[in-house]
Amino acid sequence: MLKRNRLSNSIAFHSRVWHKASPILAMKKEKQKNPAAQLLALLKKVLPKATHDAALAGKIFQAVEEELQATSRVNAFEKFCERVEIKDLEPGSVEELKQQLDTAFAGAEVTLKPNRKEKRLAVELAMPDGSQLTGTIRVNPKAGEPEEEEQPPAKFTAFPVCLPGDKELVWLLARRENLAPEEGAIALTRLQEEFWGSKTGQKLLRDRVERSFPEFINRVPAGMLSEAGLKRHYKAPEPIKALRR
Repeated sequence: MLKRNRLSNSIAFHSRVWHKASPILAMKKEKQKNPAAQLLALLKKVLPKATHDAALAGKIFQAVEEELQATSRVNAFEKFCERVEIKDLEPGSVEELKQQLDTAFAGAEVTLKPNRKEKRLAVELAMPDGSQLTGTIRVNPKAGEPEEEEQPPAKFTAFPVCLPGDKELVWLLARRENLAPEEGAIALTRLQEEFWGSKTGQKLLRDRVERSFPEFINRVPAGMLSEAGLKRHYKAPEPIKALRR
């Protein structure tokens, strides 16, 4: 948890980006404005109307401005601790991280305390205004290394199947290209057992639905097939058509 000793209350602001467009002409996007700057600009207009005491108005404006700056520092520190990871807790790595904090939070007194047992680095910032920021940074041996790109799933290819007793009726299925036909057949057999053993399958059996491959392929959820690398094109089988010479 992050603590701020001096300022107990914080004001949170959320910015929105609005896009305006015309059916004929594309309008330029308005530049995103800083919500804190918007609030301060509004205070400059409102305070003189709310009070004729210039000194009081100045104190209110200064207090709000300091609060906004403090909140901005806290948010920046939270994001820093959340996004940054350290490769190890060796002195060189810790010193490198300290330099980053010195640059990001100029004027703050940085204290780092390695916790080798929990594999974390405790961070304490003593700000020039007297407030304290505390947080932790995770240790990740792979920090700084490029992330491996996820390989796209293999494409589907034709996977026609038939029953041993009726080879002229074919179910048009598909399998992932990295799934061999024999592996697809094994997966189908396994899925049948899982389907008829599930609550849905047991209910169908109680309703006197025949436990057969045609009923299975007609009723099995598409997601169940997809997880096994299979896909159903049509629920009903098609007879083999012999072409003329």
